[in-house]
Amino acid sequence: MTMMIHDLDTIPDKEECASSLGNVLDALYVLGGKWRLPLILSLVQSPKRFNEIQHEVKGISPKILAKELKDLELNEFVKRHVYATTPVTIIYEATEHSRTLKNVLRELSLWGEQHREKIKKSMRSQPESR
Repeated sequence: MTMMIHDLDTIPDKEECASSLGNVLDALYVLGGKWRLPLILSLVQSPKRFNEIQHEVKGISPKILAKELKDLELNEFVKRHVYATTPVTIIYEATEHSRTLKNVLRELSLWGEQHREKIKKSMRSQPESR
């Protein structure tokens, strides 16, 4: 069952809520973690080599990057292309399935910007502690 949120003031019934919770948990299982959405966002912009991804997504270690790319490939968000050059060239690119996250990423970006501004505003309005 798919839950469509038409009106945020309407509280879903128990069955809709359970279904929605299951869907959210499934999405978070696949996309959760610190690095997966930034990696997808990086690759949606353009296909990249491993080192290019690591350079663009600041702070990710090579070991974690390799693991996350493998998981994203298993879940069909990333395609890995191997070219028989010397040395071997490997290019990672976002799949069409990744592009289905466009609206999710846009909304998450907008929410993140609003949240950051809210926190900055609340920090400015707090009295300084000594």
